[in-house]
Amino acid sequence: MQDTKVPAKSRALRTPADKRWYAVFLAHLATTSNVAASARAADVSPTKVYDARRRDPDFYRAWQEALCEGYEHLEMALVQRLRDGEIKPASGAKRGTRVFDNATALRLLVAHRDSVVRQQALRDVEDTGAILERINVRIDRLRAARVPAAEAQENADG
Repeated sequence: MQDTKVPAKSRALRTPADKRWYAVFLAHLATTSNVAASARAADVSPTKVYDARRRDPDFYRAWQEALCEGYEHLEMALVQRLRDGEIKPASGAKRGTRVFDNATALRLLVAHRDSVVRQQALRDVEDTGAILERINVRIDRLRAARVPAAEAQENADG
């Protein structure tokens, strides 16, 4: 029987010791949304990172989650800047002036209108479910109270 050897490069990719960089990379990716910078932070090459993403479905899912988290952070920073404005230097003045980017703020609102409506609908469904649950509890209590009352009436009639 012939022994088939797995190339060292493939073996290394599958060893737990080699995956130690995953956590560093993913944490940095969630913070920066930057693959190259995250690879540098984890002390691995971008090629190795992309190769791991192709080969490891769990890493791929974690990568996607980290990117989503990174974009949420980026979006919140943008929202904060849009709300607070930016200080821009005024020529000849000692102090800058606060400038608001209303066009970008409006585009952001329009882009998220659907997700906000969807979230509100989910909240309303949850509220409706809670209301129905309370109604069902009341109906059950009324039914439970009616049974002893009906039995008492039968005993009085009988």
